[in-house]
Parts: sequence; C-alpha cells; structure tokens
Amino acid sequence: MAGLWGTRRMIGVRSAALATVAAMAVGLGGAGVASADPTGGAAGRQWTASHDSKQKKYAGVSIQTDVPIRMSDGTVLRADIYRPADARKRPIATKTPTIVNLTPYTKLLTSLGTAVTEHPVLKPFMEQVVSKIHLTGPLRGADDLIGTMRDGGAKTMMADYDLIRSGYTQVVVDVRGTGFSQGKWQTFKSREQKDTVEVINWAARQKWSDGKIGMSGVSYSGINQIYAAKMAPKALKAIFPVEPGGDLIRDVVAPGGALGVGFLPLWLTLVNATKLIPNVASMMTGNFDWKWLADRMSEPGTFYPQLFAALSTPNIASIPPNLKSLLETNSDERSSWLSGADKITVPTMIYGGWFDLFTNTEVRAFNQIPLPPSQKKLIMGDGYHLTIGARQSGKNGTPPRLDVLQKAWFDKWLKGIDNGIDRYSPVTLKQVGDKWISADQFPRAGMQRQRLYLSDKRSGTAPYAVRDGSLKVARTTSRGRLTVSPGLATICSRDSAQQTIGVVAILPVCSDDARFSERDALTFTSAPVPTTRSVSGYTNVRLNTVHDATDGYWVATLNDVAPNGTSKVISTGQLVTSLRAYDAAKSEFAANGDVIDPYLKLTLSSRQPVTPGKPVAIDIGLLPTEALIKAGHRLRVDVFAMNMPRGLPLRPLLNASQLKPQHIQLDPTRPSFVNLPISATLR
Repeated sequence: MAGLWGTRRMIGVRSAALATVAAMAVGLGGAGVASADPTGGAAGRQWTASHDSKQKKYAGVSIQTDVPIRMSDGTVLRADIYRPADARKRPIATKTPTIVNLTPYTKLLTSLGTAVTEHPVLKPFMEQVVSKIHLTGPLRGADDLIGTMRDGGAKTMMADYDLIRSGYTQVVVDVRGTGFSQGKWQTFKSREQKDTVEVINWAARQKWSDGKIGMSGVSYSGINQIYAAKMAPKALKAIFPVEPGGDLIRDVVAPGGALGVGFLPLWLTLVNATKLIPNVASMMTGNFDWKWLADRMSEPGTFYPQLFAALSTPNIASIPPNLKSLLETNSDERSSWLSGADKITVPTMIYGGWFDLFTNTEVRAFNQIPLPPSQKKLIMGDGYHLTIGARQSGKNGTPPRLDVLQKAWFDKWLKGIDNGIDRYSPVTLKQVGDKWISADQFPRAGMQRQRLYLSDKRSGTAPYAVRDGSLKVARTTSRGRLTVSPGLATICSRDSAQQTIGVVAILPVCSDDARFSERDALTFTSAPVPTTRSVSGYTNVRLNTVHDATDGYWVATLNDVAPNGTSKVISTGQLVTSLRAYDAAKSEFAANGDVIDPYLKLTLSSRQPVTPGKPVAIDIGLLPTEALIKAGHRLRVDVFAMNMPRGLPLRPLLNASQLKPQHIQLDPTRPSFVNLPISATLR
C-alpha cells in the first residue's frame, strides 16, 4: 500500500540498544517491569511516605560554607557541605553516603534558595500558598511555573533537607571560574570534567563520607553528571540528572546549524554576572581570595567573543579561530561536549521533557546507556526547562514528585534499600495531549513507519496560512511550487516557549496554539483520523527545495489539529540548508531507506552551499515525541523560513541566504513528505 513500510530499523545505535533492553527485560523476570503504573503503585506511595515523614532519622542540618577543594593544577574550588545533625545542629559522627552537585550559578544562590524554602516559618507558609494556587484560563501557562515549587521539582535544584536528615551528606560546589571558585569558567570542557571527577574522589575520602557518592542537580548540574559518569570514577554509585544535555552543539548552541539566540545570550549573561559576585564574608574576615579576583578580571565575559563572532562575522573566510573551533569535530569543545552515554555503568534515572532545551540528549542518552532496565530509567514530561516536575504528585496517574524519586533512587543504589525503585517502569512518558503512560522502551513498540506526502491541494483548515496544503497517503502528481519567506511570527510559538525555557509559555495563545505563527508558514494538513492513534519516536520531514540564494533556513513542526482548529505542536526541527550533511553511521533509517533520525555533522568542512534555482533535497529531523492523536483530530506539518528566537543562522550563512524567499518544488519523482512513527497507518 502507498505510504506504508514495516518497522524494521536498518541503521543506528539506538536500534541495538533497544533490542538489548528488551532482551534484558525478558531475561530478568522479576527484576524487570514490576509497575506499569506511572504512580509506582504501592511502592510509589511508600517512597513518598519515606521522603515526607516527619520522623526523620536526624533532627537537624549542619552547614559548613566555602570549604576549599584543591584541584590537581592548584586551582581552588569552593563548596558548601550540608550534613545530618542533631537538634542543636551538631554534625553526626556516623559516615553517610554523599550527594555531589556542581553548579555554575553560584552556590550562594543555592544557599539562599534553600534558606528560604527550608525556613521553619516560611516553609509551611509557602507550601500552603502554592498548594492553593491553580491557575486556569489565560493564566494557565503560569501554573506550571508555580507547580515547580508546588510539586517538588525545585528541591532538586537546592539542598534537600528532607534527604539530608534521612542520612545523606550533600556537597554543593561552584564549578571552576564561577561562584567563589578560582580559575576561568570552562563551559564543560575537558578541564572542568576532570575537576568533577576530582571533587567526587575528594568527597569519597572525607571523614564524614562512607565512600559512596551520588550526584544530583538540574540542567548544567545534570549535564555534569552525564559527563562524570562516562569517566567512571570508582566512588560514583548512582546519578539522578534532571533535564541534562550531552550533545551541546546539537542540543542548544546550534541545533540544525542555527544559533540559539533566544537562550544563549541570557544564559551566558546569568553565569558571567553571578560569577562576579564576591565573597562578602571573606572581605569582612580579611580572608578575601585575591586569586579569585585576578581570575575574574582576566576573563569577565566567557564565551561572549564566540557569540559575538557568530552574530557579526560577515563571511566564512573571516571566521575567527575561537568560533572555528566550535565548527569542527576535533576541538576540545566538540569532543568534550558529547555525552559518552554508552560508557555509563552506574544506575541512572533521567528526567526530561518533550519541550525542554535538551530533549535530543535525554532520549538519546537513555537509549545508549548499556544497563538493564532495573538500573536505568527515563521520565519524560511535556513541560519546559523551567517547569521542572510540574503536575507530578504521584496521584491521579502521575509519577511521584522528583524529590521523592530522587531519594528512592539513592536509597536503593547508595544504601542498598530494597524499595522497588529498580522495578519502576523503565520508561514513563507524558503523552502530549493526554495522560502519563508506562512503557518498556522508547520509542514504544508497535509503531509503524508511514510516509504522508505534502500536497498543494487545499485542506480548508488553515486559510490564514501563507498556503493551506494537505497531507496525503499517496504521493501528489502536482508539479506546483510553494513559496515561503522569512518572518517573525514564530516569536509567539511553542518553539519560542521552548527556547525561552518556558517563559513564553505563560501565554497559552503562543505555546498551545500555532495558529498565530502559522501566518508565516506553509501548512499541510491530513484528513481527520478515524480512530485514536499514537505517535512515538522520531519524525523526519523531507523537502524538495529550491533557493534563490546559496543558502537557506528551514523549520518544520508536526502538529495535532483539534476539530475546533487549535493547532498544537508536538515536535519540531530546523536546518540550515548548507549544513544538511549527516553522518549515516550515526543516523537511523526506516526499512525503505528513508532517514528518520539524521545525525547532522554541523561542521565547516561538511558545508554544502546550494546552487540558486537548482532543486536540492533536505531532511529536517524532528525531536523525539510521544503524543496521542484523538479520533477526529488531524496531523499537520508546518514549514517556515525563520524561527526567531529559537534559531538564527550564523551570520556568514545568514548573509549567504540574503533572507530571500524559499520554495518547495512539488515533483512526483522527487516527493516531499513526512515519515512518522504511528500506531496505525492512515488510509
């Protein structure tokens, strides 16, 4: 039948990993999937009770601030140490497992946040207030931000006193060149990764540590965990990375070759500003660290030169060395910024989101980790980078809170408590548009690959778009040309919400409905689906394009269109045309040969300028997703020629594009189509 192929995968590391996982799940029997309930069932309720119990093993928390940790090159990092204590805050003599968190946002902020959220008066007051706030209507987008506090996600960013009082020491360290630590900020390069291992080894040797180390933290602190685990320090026994990256060029620096202008400038400003906050306490005691000041003055704006060069360099020949190192694979940055997840051997629970900054890595790293289902878990919500764990309470079919899961994970792998967390579902997924589900793997089993062809026949569902086209099961016979020009309507879009870490999502009119941004798009919409279907995995959009310049910029989204016309983005991808080359050995293909997960090279040496007027086929790989398409809904592909603020081509490539209109050339011999993973094919 036209448009239909089997599910056999031909190439890709993920395929082998999934097969291994499935085999292990069968072979492990009782150690495999014991809870197909996202809440964790009775075990989940016990995890929550254990975390929230008022009868803690220890009454207090002792805090030691600005503890020096000397690295092998002489640089001194600074740490705050939180230890279990008695009611008078005297640290216990018993050795405990230790949880390490390395942050670039200054541990001073961690300390202040913890002091507020753990204050004996403020804590119950805040908990009562946020528990009563449930925003709806035009303000419903802000409710998930509040939910981060209400539902325990924020505690994974701070020192968790409930965890500490149950018998853990927590160490929060400023990474090199940030906070109160000496040195120059390394932004995950090899020296910083070596620091992480040295901090782990230091913590394991301390008199208050039993030698078993876990790692916790969100975002940057989650990325550090992935990089530490791949180097396998002996003392590291488990990690709990929340929203971790691991392929930073493809995740956030330049996904698809377009610079992440909505996130990078603000993020760099945050880190570079907070690293200049001095240690006032040391000034008062006469112990100010003058080496710290000298290091800050020598490089006050880390990574700004590369950012400015990316935005201002007029042509390829003028690219400076510091930017060029990001555009070739053999540099310290490019080699250091790969996750190496296939080398991870410690139990790992990853929490991420379908609209997080690091969706690409969260799923890919999970599938690459060579561990059985009992020792690796993936939880994917449908929120943004700021909405950590929102609407997760362990009730009404949702997973337990993140602080609850974190304690259960460490209790199992650092204390040896048989609490059943190893039998929690290997994969727990929030279906976009529906509920939480449990699965043995991702992508879920049972999906079939299907092509749906782009057609210029009007669907009648998007009269406001640049062109309202259709998605068809059979390839079109038309030879029409569809034109789209760069525009700014995507400033109000789900991609904008993703790039601004959830801030734009406060406006549901932007994040939950693409009709505003579709005014700058070519839309291609299917007929209503007769019965409910799932989409699970990777989608690729193949376009037969024609350019009026030597480069271009393409953006594609996969949408769920409701009967009332609401168009909700469920996955997205982008590509600078000249950077379309992909590594076939690291990509994945359908049985018919279609690439379904192109692994872009994103290097200057692989750049391929186009010839104006000559058709060129491009593949836009979309981020993985899990979605439910209800009966009566439609699938839609949107195609744009700009994606501000999520992406902007590097200045030389932007200049080459001249911001000219771009064209999809329909041709039955060179069809444009979307290849998607669907539970039941459309007919």
